[in-house]
Amino acid sequence: MSSAADGRTPAPGPDDAAPARPGAPGNPQAPGTPDAPAAPARLLVCDDHAVVRAGLLALLGSAPGIEVCGEAGSGEEAVALAAKLRPDVVLMDLQLGPGMDGVEATRRIAAAAAGGPPHVLVLTTYDTDADVTRAVEAGATGYLLKAERPEELFAAIHAAAQGRTALSPPVASRVMARMRAPRPGLTPRERDILGQLAQGLGNRDIARALFISEATVKTHLGRIYDKLGVETRAGAVAVAKEQRLLP
Repeated sequence: MSSAADGRTPAPGPDDAAPARPGAPGNPQAPGTPDAPAAPARLLVCDDHAVVRAGLLALLGSAPGIEVCGEAGSGEEAVALAAKLRPDVVLMDLQLGPGMDGVEATRRIAAAAAGGPPHVLVLTTYDTDADVTRAVEAGATGYLLKAERPEELFAAIHAAAQGRTALSPPVASRVMARMRAPRPGLTPRERDILGQLAQGLGNRDIARALFISEATVKTHLGRIYDKLGVETRAGAVAVAKEQRLLP
């Protein structure tokens, strides 16, 4: 009967299997192998409403492959944290109360990133053409509505982390419709009224300045809103500035 004592090495038994080598089939989680889990997308959440922000954090905490690395309650805070934390994606609301809005915060984050992360994914309730245009021109990678399902939000975050465009279906439809049928340009009279609007004048003052009736001013304003894809006076002025329609 042989043993280790007689100088001979015993034959390996069924329980003496060699340990799995890194990268071998028996060790699928070894670093550097195709089966190793990918690094999670690091996310910074920016929303000025604390309750909404808490809800997003709770939702995203259960999302696979997403790691929330910070939260901001203002545009200024988002810009500072994006520079400090260097997340893959900044989830950005557009309306942030007093101070810097989401569009300006997006512009600054995108400018500082110089083509690399973080990418900005807008998450908002506003889907007017003016809001979409301003956000995209500021450098947003994607534009998502808060009415979307959680799964759509998770997928959009992963897409944005890879630098791919992510748009809510309603937003994508509006963008395509706008590209296929561009709105007509403003008439000289509409430009005159828009210029007065930019100075903060009300309908009565605009009518007096241009020697027309208030009813005519209202009619022109309705046409201006339609052409610019906005619903408010402030929106019309903002788009006019973006598109350099003002003198």
